[in-house]
Amino acid sequence: MKRNARIQSGRTIAERREKLETASERAETHKRNRTKQILRITFTVIGFIAAAFFVIYIIGLLFGPREDEPISNTITVKPSPTIEVIDEASSTTGGITSRMKDYIGQAEVDFRDLGYNPSKAVIPNGAIREVDFYLDGYNGYIKMTIDRDSAVSVEDADRMIRYLKDAGRGETFSYIDVRIEGKAYWK
Repeated sequence: MKRNARIQSGRTIAERREKLETASERAETHKRNRTKQILRITFTVIGFIAAAFFVIYIIGLLFGPREDEPISNTITVKPSPTIEVIDEASSTTGGITSRMKDYIGQAEVDFRDLGYNPSKAVIPNGAIREVDFYLDGYNGYIKMTIDRDSAVSVEDADRMIRYLKDAGRGETFSYIDVRIEGKAYWK
């Protein structure tokens, strides 16, 4: 009996499927489906953006600056030379390069930090990257190259001057050559 209760008299089972939709009903259904599709895409994009911001935030926490580390906002200014700079090859080279000026200025600062007073810097004729520094109180000069860090070269020169003082040579030397890493020569 229950089986027969579902079947309505005078109608077929497929009647509901065979119902024709009008054009306005199709347009309304299409519009609803289109709205659902746009909402799905919008929420998916918003979800991806939120996930990306979350990942970036976590990476920032893990690898970003720590609160105990100070953030440096200082700008390093390369010192310019205040001593006399003589370019013996100025007629052929056309002047001193900015790299050479930066090196001379930094070497001057490094010499002053170690207690020496540089009086002049000479760029010899025929030398490409060599600078000779003259110090007050010393007869000779110090040969340096701009290919090495100025602090390392000045430290090597300081060691050589102290070695010569301990050896009894004092301030009398023609030159000290610290152009080669790990070696120093004097005459």
